Amino acid sequence: MKVVLLAGGLGTRISEESQYKPKPMIEIGGKPILWHIMKEYSHYGFNEFIVCAGYKQHVIKEWFADYFLHNSDITFDYTNGDRNVIVHDQHLDKWKVTVVDTGLNTMTGGRIKRIQKYVGNEPFMMTYGDGVCDVDISKLLEFHKEHGKIATLTAVLQEQEKGVLDIDPDNTVRAFREKNMCDGAPINAGYMVLNPEIFDYIDGDDTVFEKEPLVKLSEQGELMSYMHKGFWQCMDNKREMDLLEKLLKNGKAPWKKWED
Repeated sequence: MKVVLLAGGLGTRISEESQYKPKPMIEIGGKPILWHIMKEYSHYGFNEFIVCAGYKQHVIKEWFADYFLHNSDITFDYTNGDRNVIVHDQHLDKWKVTVVDTGLNTMTGGRIKRIQKYVGNEPFMMTYGDGVCDVDISKLLEFHKEHGKIATLTAVLQEQEKGVLDIDPDNTVRAFREKNMCDGAPINAGYMVLNPEIFDYIDGDDTVFEKEPLVKLSEQGELMSYMHKGFWQCMDNKREMDLLEKLLKNGKAPWKKWED
């Protein structure tokens, strides 16, 4: 099964980095967060990826073009007047990666529509290129197959950031307490499984996938949620980037299930 990765946005809220590269190429622990997401899927045996690129899409293509060099010990020998490249060791992931320029200003739905020919008439997985999660992808896929609907998304609880007020109908505050997970609201964390019928719900480049298609699917009872109670974190700003970096550095990155 193929994995589609949305990696075309500008990432303006993390402009310190994204002015030079697409947000999915911002590094955590010396590797792009896109690579971390791909390693997650690869851990479960999914190794064929379609990357929906857009903003500075050449950076993604060049990174994968040089992936061999990034992950090998190499001697460049010019002593005889020509170039002799000797590969001593290599640590390559057995991936097939198709990077597609889906346009600079294309919306999320439009990006998915543009890669239809690379997916074909078969179910596929899809997630955003700026968030990591420790969801069990095998169980997610099993859940999707069992319910038989068109789409499954992974839902996580977003915690409240402030203290919580318990208020009576007459506006009397009866309690003030710290937030907890019970106060959170479920949100779409990506990590979706989609049947090929999903393409029929997308009109074109201006379609925002999270609006018309998902709303219509929910109205038709064709959208299911797989509730994940573990770790999920997007990388929308530098504070979140630093958090992911710290977790990885301290050996406490829940999404890292692979061996170095």
